[in-house]
Amino acid sequence: MKHIKVGDLMTDEVVSVVTSTPFKDVAKLLAQHDISGLPVLDDEERVLGIVSESDLIGRAAADHAPVGEELGGGRAGTEVPSEAAFTAGEAMSAPAVTVHADETAAGAARLMARRGVERLPVVDDEDRLVGIVTRRDLLWLFLRPDSEIRHHVVADILVDTMGLDAEAVTVHVVDGIVTLEGRLERQSQIPSLIRLTSQLDGVVAVVSRLTATLDDSLLTPPHRSVYGMSG
Repeated sequence: MKHIKVGDLMTDEVVSVVTSTPFKDVAKLLAQHDISGLPVLDDEERVLGIVSESDLIGRAAADHAPVGEELGGGRAGTEVPSEAAFTAGEAMSAPAVTVHADETAAGAARLMARRGVERLPVVDDEDRLVGIVTRRDLLWLFLRPDSEIRHHVVADILVDTMGLDAEAVTVHVVDGIVTLEGRLERQSQIPSLIRLTSQLDGVVAVVSRLTATLDDSLLTPPHRSVYGMSG
């Protein structure tokens, strides 16, 4: 079953800084690109941390340096005071929470929620930066068309994964909510179908109206001895 990967959603042109980048230059980049945070890299483009508006404000407050409104995305266009003399490396949050491009977008969304971050640098096997994915990018998962979700339930789950006929179950999808109706051969197939459907990208909830011809939930395989013979 095919899942949307981080590489399908990430931005590969990433605004970044190095540890020695001055406070003022970091603030200007955030304002110019209307972003709230960016990766901090070493000389070999490996991700060391993330520096955000809140990191800069917190560090400036700790240093008792006044902070101009340029940190708020450039909305007021005020000058960053020269008193703030620290660098990106001194203000960043580290280590950075990162993902790889071949990880699922749903897994990245769960990681963001669990770690309380708004963006994830995407790195290669040597931790070098190759892109970035944000919460806004991942919202696409929940905007997947109902017709596309239905196609994947039928083609990928019913037919390819479970080996059932495409007409074995009636599938309705409205606003990401999938309703499954029909009679399957075995009771044990029902939870499997519900679980696989709920894991599909874009599915908000699954409503089951499924029944089964045979209740095999209480059936157990025959006991086998250590010699592989039925006991």
